Amino acid sequence: MKNSFLRKLCALLFVLTTLAPPVSAWSKTVVIGGKNFTEQQLMAELTAQLLEAKGFSVDKKVGMGSMVLRQAQENGQIDVYWEYVGTALNNYDKFTDKLSAQDMYRKVSELDAPKGLVWLAPSKVDNVYAFAMNQDEAKKLGIASISDLAKVVRGGQSMIFACNSEFYGRADGLRPLEKTYDFSFGPSEIMRMDSGLTYQALKDRQVNVALVFTTDGRIPAFNFVVLKDDKGFIQPNTLAPVVRKATLDANPTLAPTLNALAARLDTPTMIRLNASVDLEKKSLQDVARAFLQQSGLL
Repeated sequence: MKNSFLRKLCALLFVLTTLAPPVSAWSKTVVIGGKNFTEQQLMAELTAQLLEAKGFSVDKKVGMGSMVLRQAQENGQIDVYWEYVGTALNNYDKFTDKLSAQDMYRKVSELDAPKGLVWLAPSKVDNVYAFAMNQDEAKKLGIASISDLAKVVRGGQSMIFACNSEFYGRADGLRPLEKTYDFSFGPSEIMRMDSGLTYQALKDRQVNVALVFTTDGRIPAFNFVVLKDDKGFIQPNTLAPVVRKATLDANPTLAPTLNALAARLDTPTMIRLNASVDLEKKSLQDVARAFLQQSGLL
């Protein structure tokens, strides 16, 4: 009797093992990454809420620097996060040729495919770095463009610049920009700080110029003026979801779900969402939920 039971149990286990799909085919927890500023944390929250509503199990890990986050994804620790095409091309793929936004997207998709990374449909969000000043000071000094700023600096005017560490060291960052515009901030004129702090430093007149993101709602709210990049140094920086191919293969509905979210995002929308968090002090969770509901995604 006992042997008969064991034989039946072994037979059942054999059938289950034989018919079961490989482990890689089972949907697993999707790990969502994000960088250390509002827009990235918001995108991670939007993604998490949307995927949970679609039946996915999610794990959210935010607050990382660009290089750390990218490395974590290449190592398989992060499944999906929203990246900027220009950042990826210049920082990770070391590709610095000037291309149109469409060609940049095609190029980054091509370069990242051998690494097991898939760029899904791009949004209409273009979040580029920019230099900003308080409007009254810019007007007083006659500065409307980066060329105007360069002329003032070359003329001996001390201008304190607030900059994050990433832009300071990027291949398409501060030093190449200074070379393009033929000027240079002195070592004591550069204050490096987290991205979110540059806005307050400029508002409080602790600095004269600040590095900003063009989708940040604090630019109009704080009455800043964005200096024109009149030499076209700063390239487009389209926002799109990047997913590990292994994760897409294991989760067939993941790509269409993320593409649907990307289709509802553009630059004015992102400015509004960022402002809801940074200026209106609403929680990331509430802002994300309201947007997903209003967009018909929930």
